[in-house]
Amino acid sequence: MHTKLRNRAKLPAALSTMLLILSAGLAVAAEHAQPPAAVAITDAWIRWLPANLPAGGYATLRNTGAASLILTGASSSAYEDVSLHRTSSHEGMSQMQPVAQITVAAGASLKFAADGYHIMLEHPTKALQPGDHVPITLHFSDGNSVTAQFELRRPDAAGPAP
Repeated sequence: MHTKLRNRAKLPAALSTMLLILSAGLAVAAEHAQPPAAVAITDAWIRWLPANLPAGGYATLRNTGAASLILTGASSSAYEDVSLHRTSSHEGMSQMQPVAQITVAAGASLKFAADGYHIMLEHPTKALQPGDHVPITLHFSDGNSVTAQFELRRPDAAGPAP
């Protein structure tokens, strides 16, 4: 009986130690947690094309933070392949090239457009049509990600619905 009392006396001390370790672990995790990205995404839309042809994703990114943001990629459950691209013209010829990253200066906005930066969306994972909404997650170099809903628009669309 004396041993049981001694073990019960140790229980609160062991519990206190476990709580202390758990609290320290949570504090470390909170210290290393990424703050939300300082970006606002507006006018998000996709130019839908029939027959599962590659589609272009467009939006305006506004950096609301005090430091530059570096967009390093994008992903979506609605498309197997999602990548960043830029269309440029040289001597009257347009060409589209993949880009590894896009920088948005502090306090600046960047408008994705068919004749500039855009998101290339290939191989839809399900049937899509104009009027659908697709989640696209933008990934940044600081480890943050932001998801926005992009509206699918007809092939002749010039931008988001007014």
